Amino acid sequence: MAGSAGLIGLAGPAFAERAVGHVTAVSGNGFAGDTPVRPLRASESLQMGDKVWTEAASRASLALDLGAVVHMGPEAFLILDRFVTEATGELTLEAGAIVFERGAEEPEIDFQVLSTFAQIGLRGTRFFAGPNRGVFAVFVDHGSVSVTAGGQQVTLGAGDGVDIAAPGAPPSEVVRWQPPRIAEAFESVLG
Repeated sequence: MAGSAGLIGLAGPAFAERAVGHVTAVSGNGFAGDTPVRPLRASESLQMGDKVWTEAASRASLALDLGAVVHMGPEAFLILDRFVTEATGELTLEAGAIVFERGAEEPEIDFQVLSTFAQIGLRGTRFFAGPNRGVFAVFVDHGSVSVTAGGQQVTLGAGDGVDIAAPGAPPSEVVRWQPPRIAEAFESVLG
């Protein structure tokens, strides 16, 4: 994932002193850290700069201090890049799929999810991002997100989704996802 490879260098001891959340659940094998690597365990603290990943047939849920929960599907890899305040942050999705949840009643935040496929900016929302049907897909269950890819930006509202065929490609036309695809996407992460 060359597009965000430079960000990997940001994780490490300089950032590892500030807690930004904790693990709420793990099924199978998950890990965090850089050096040393530590197994994920419920209630374990997560630090700014942590690399967090799950193995095949494994899942994890992370509660971030900004009032969000990130559910990681099998073989997902995240970097907890930047949390300036409880209202500003950024994480990098290097591999796999996630479901990001933040209640609509929560105050607005300036938060981004970066990947080699797209930059996803969000407001109080629940969305899926990751591989689905042979492409990188983003779907919004509630709230809204902006997706920037291939030099183009689209805004998704509740029920909307886009596909991104390859890193550097623009997003597809915004379409309403049908219940079977929605269920398939969320099932891939949540089990």
